[in-house]
Amino acid sequence: MRRRQQTKPLESPVDEAVVSLMVAGAWLNDRLERALTGLDVSMAQYNVLRILGGARPDGHPRCEIARRMIDRAPDVTRLLDRLEARGLVERERDPEDARRSRARITAAGMDVLHRATAALGAVDAEVAKRLTTPQQRELANLCEALFGPDVE
Repeated sequence: MRRRQQTKPLESPVDEAVVSLMVAGAWLNDRLERALTGLDVSMAQYNVLRILGGARPDGHPRCEIARRMIDRAPDVTRLLDRLEARGLVERERDPEDARRSRARITAAGMDVLHRATAALGAVDAEVAKRLTTPQQRELANLCEALFGPDVE
């Protein structure tokens, strides 16, 4: 309640939980974006690079990247266009379906991915200072309960 500067709790425990989760998410997003500032890459672009880094060497079609995004970006094509213009991603027609293209991370993209991951490690360290290992596990489990396998 300190962050919201309220002296009394919200009307219900679920309200309190939702607002607290939103405040924590905003705090975390701010830290993550600041960690990436010097790399000229957004969290959405980092997410695409992370997805494609894990799919090396085959890459993924745009629809699969969109499906795997943490934050559902409305226009993955534009994200890929920007990354391709910077030489971080390359695209080619899918040999199995000429209507689709397949995106792959380049060596330059892997370099940015590694540097961004290292920069984001500072945020992980900040979280680790604030939460004990059991609290980290509990938080992960609670979040998983919210967005678990049956949630779209």
